[in-house]
Amino acid sequence: MNPYRILVVDDEEDLCEILQFNLESEGYLVDVAYSAEEALKKDISKYNLLLLDVMMGEMSGFRMARTLREKPNTASVSIIFLTARDSENDRLTGFTLGAEDYINKPFSIREVLARVKVVIRRAETAKVKTIESLWYETLEMQLTNKKVLVDNKEVSFTKKEFEILKLFLENKNRLFTRDEILTRIWSSEVCVLDRTIDVNITRLRRKIGQYDKNIVTRLGYGYCFEE
Repeated sequence: MNPYRILVVDDEEDLCEILQFNLESEGYLVDVAYSAEEALKKDISKYNLLLLDVMMGEMSGFRMARTLREKPNTASVSIIFLTARDSENDRLTGFTLGAEDYINKPFSIREVLARVKVVIRRAETAKVKTIESLWYETLEMQLTNKKVLVDNKEVSFTKKEFEILKLFLENKNRLFTRDEILTRIWSSEVCVLDRTIDVNITRLRRKIGQYDKNIVTRLGYGYCFEE
């Protein structure tokens, strides 16, 4: 899994440095910005979580959050507000903007780290529920968004290659004849030769790197993904 990326946005430079140091000590990748305007110059969509101060310069954290929620590529980025404003209305505003948490200043670093872990755990749980995956060691097929990853690196697949690999991973150690593969993957399509299946599997093997040997050929019978 890639390290979680966090952006700390606060006009207190010392606080940013303290948060960055402690979060990086926990294994996160952390960037800082000293204003909402500076933060918005970054590619916010690459971050998993923002630690966002409310009271900053010309653009407040609330206003920045509204801006992010209006854009499809940043609408789902998790936000924890950090602020000295602790009225009920302020907290309600933060949660209305979709904040995952609202931490009042002054705070302890241990509290921030604990709450960050809770937000990350919640986000990962939600991700598992929305993206169904098939796994074999470090080979992952994300069925919802049609991605294949080997050692956490995305590999480009054609639709047929994806469907063949899906068939194999759903039925590990089961032998499929060419006729079975043809029926399941090409369905009613006509003029598909055995050679077409062989070519697709050859390309598939090449793309999955060290797992190519798991796709075994049984001469005269067919193919099998062996564990």
